[in-house]
Amino acid sequence: MAHSPAPADQPEREPTDDERLLPTELRAWMRLLAAAGAIEQQLRSRVKDTMGVSHDEFLVLCLLADQPGSSLRMTRIAELLGRPKTRLTYQVACLQHAGLITKRSACGDRRGIEVELTDKARRLLSESSRPLADAVSEAIAQTACSQRYPDLHGLLPDVPEPVPEAAPGAGGHAGKTE
Repeated sequence: MAHSPAPADQPEREPTDDERLLPTELRAWMRLLAAAGAIEQQLRSRVKDTMGVSHDEFLVLCLLADQPGSSLRMTRIAELLGRPKTRLTYQVACLQHAGLITKRSACGDRRGIEVELTDKARRLLSESSRPLADAVSEAIAQTACSQRYPDLHGLLPDVPEPVPEAAPGAGGHAGKTE
């Protein structure tokens, strides 16, 4: 089994018996979980203080915000978040009560429910996202992964920059796509 090379300022060494217990991939996965846990812990109270929603409700809002048209079917949200549909139903009801999302029947499927962000949620996310993103960076900096921030960032998929909407009357189509 290959082990990762020592940093340039440390001499090469053989792995200890304890380090041989887990393959490199599992040790890396554990560090990733630790970083994710630190981020989540950092965000929990900040999300509640900043946005007035729970961390799990915030995840639903972020997922919707990252979709074309800011909407998804409930079954897809449950799949993407790895949450039971019953738990998601409660979170969606709380978000709807707060005026942050709307629900409607999915086109062509009377049993399907589509959830969409409201303008209120868009404003709230716009105002809150930078301080919350800074909290993520702060949490990463406090973990054992801080020296590997570029590596951690490299694991994330490239997200294309949003195309700026055309100004009204500029001849382009401004607005959401269905």
